[in-house]
Amino acid sequence: MYKPQFNQRKALRFRQFTRKRWALFACVGRVVTIGVLSVATLQSAEAASRHVSTDEESSDTTRTADKEAMLDDVEITGSRAPLAIGQSARMVTVLSREDIQAAPVQSINDLLKIATGVDVRQRGPIGAQTDIGIRGGTQEQITILLNGINICDPQTGHNAFDLPCDVSDIVRIEVLEGPAGRVYGTSSLAGAINIVTRSAQTGAAAGKGSANGSVRVEGGSFGYLSAGGRLAMPIGSLSASYTRSDGYSRSKAGALNSDYSGGKAFYQGAYQDENLRLRWHAGITAKGYGSNTFYSAKFDEQYEHTLKMLTALQGEVTAGRLHLRPSVYWNRIYDRFELIRGTEEKVPFNHHRTDIFGVNMNSWFDWLLGRTALGAEFRNEDLVSGNLGEPLNEPHGNYKYGINRSNLSFHVEHNILLDRFTFSAGFIAAKNTWNEMPFKIYPGIDASYRIGDNWKVYASYNTSLRMPSFTELYYSVGGHKADKYLRPEELRAVECGVSYNSRLLQAKASAFHHHQRNTIDWIMDTRDADAIWQSVNLTKINTLGAETSVTLDLNTLLHGPQYDPQAWGRSTLTLAYCYLHQQKDEMEYIQSQYALEYLRHKLTAALTTHIAGNLNMTLNYRFQERMGSYTSVSGEVCNYKPYSVVDGRLSWDDAAYSVYVEVNNLLGCHYVDYGNVPQPGCWLMAGTKVRLF
Repeated sequence: MYKPQFNQRKALRFRQFTRKRWALFACVGRVVTIGVLSVATLQSAEAASRHVSTDEESSDTTRTADKEAMLDDVEITGSRAPLAIGQSARMVTVLSREDIQAAPVQSINDLLKIATGVDVRQRGPIGAQTDIGIRGGTQEQITILLNGINICDPQTGHNAFDLPCDVSDIVRIEVLEGPAGRVYGTSSLAGAINIVTRSAQTGAAAGKGSANGSVRVEGGSFGYLSAGGRLAMPIGSLSASYTRSDGYSRSKAGALNSDYSGGKAFYQGAYQDENLRLRWHAGITAKGYGSNTFYSAKFDEQYEHTLKMLTALQGEVTAGRLHLRPSVYWNRIYDRFELIRGTEEKVPFNHHRTDIFGVNMNSWFDWLLGRTALGAEFRNEDLVSGNLGEPLNEPHGNYKYGINRSNLSFHVEHNILLDRFTFSAGFIAAKNTWNEMPFKIYPGIDASYRIGDNWKVYASYNTSLRMPSFTELYYSVGGHKADKYLRPEELRAVECGVSYNSRLLQAKASAFHHHQRNTIDWIMDTRDADAIWQSVNLTKINTLGAETSVTLDLNTLLHGPQYDPQAWGRSTLTLAYCYLHQQKDEMEYIQSQYALEYLRHKLTAALTTHIAGNLNMTLNYRFQERMGSYTSVSGEVCNYKPYSVVDGRLSWDDAAYSVYVEVNNLLGCHYVDYGNVPQPGCWLMAGTKVRLF
């Protein structure tokens, strides 16, 4: 599932050309002779005479006379300056387009279950609501990015993955595990997830490609139905979809309480000429879903409706050696929560509207001592609400309270790129108006060394912070009491690891230690029958962990390195494991809602194989053991139990269409991964995708 990188010492002869002048040669660190060069998405290079657009869907593979070599995307989430994955001093997990197409999933949330260090706590199916953490962190402690734009929701992390794009829009997903403060600033305490969509080709590149379109329809268990389509043209690309389900459970009164319905639309455009490259997107997603007992075990007919609008404009311009990449974005989010579905007689609905405006400037240049990146970001977060924040001077409609805060940050990073050695060091200086905090510096250092053609060792030390969400600061409703004086969370982490990459085998192993202080969580004293949940800064949490993964190319194993991929298809076997152990000052009678519940063990296995003709199959296995406990409806404190899940996909893939059958939880395991919210048993789905032109 992870893209292999080959460190070839021989000259590579390429067959197509990308649009940059020197960055490829500086980053790859190889002897290169140009025939015609083909590299996917080299977004930070510059052409000698003119820019030529590339398509992320094109192959990353370049052939020599005797072998193939893989060149990975230059721009990754491991640093401020664009570096090739092979040159990066930090390990980044990449879920490729091939992984996404083969995965038996119905949402982007489900895709992340493949990544070993990612904790996906699904409350509702098909992406209704999912809490996603990295390496023992909570859903509040990671940064979510769409094409490099921060789309985090400061009101709550529960709805962070309400994405306007469809699974079919995704080119790859990059997961940076560990603190990413100097790369993505506040909120990236435990890591970052960057979702990269297919780019539009317009402007000077409009004539290079032709229009194409596709439609899909799916149906399955529990009244599941989904339909969508995508149209790509020289003026941009547009995708839209609608999904609904009756859900897999009912309340005590017999009403639906896990149903789902929602739609989304996503538009992308681009312009490019010899001196300027622009890219923009706009998306909207609206959904409503039965929230079962998501927030309180006493009420089993909760309901939530969210509406999210995301917009962004990104540019890239080169002035001599200086590369400038500015961006501006605006996001608006509506959230309505109903503790008792459809009625406000006993408990009023919670209404929230959040506006996020951001301006970012990143720049980099090469000089005698390496590559240096400089930049700054301003981000303003504004909330008006029915119950969060301070009283408004002029209440309007459902909004009687509000809060506004701004974050200003500056970053500096320098990279030394030698033939086999990469060293990256820098810091971010951040200031937030919410608690009148002064500028505080969070540094980071990464280093890697390539041994021979296949091995790489790396080590890093990084720090980061995370500002409290508005819910953690002000939600004092329905058995909750918030503390508006919470301090920011801070984390320091050290990591070391080794990776091996060849055509037959890709493997990596790492060990890490996280030291976290001022951890924010909701806790409850179980000794008190009338206890309520309180938001607090816990003391210190130390996390010790290890990850390892191995991916085997079965075709190379069975047929040798000279096999024809077109004839044999794609067949891989991946095994991965993550272990975490947390040490913390914890009293036996304190129950945690998030921070003290983490995956002790996560084991995954994935088999993707070509059976015959156009018939392909994928089997995914996942074992999880979670630490922590929850209080049942009857008041009993229950520990989380380990469980295993098997998902499968069988597809007939033709150039013009695909027909597929997917089964989630094939063995019908009944498990609880969050509180009192049982997950569905076996879920069967069938669908087809047709390429129109």
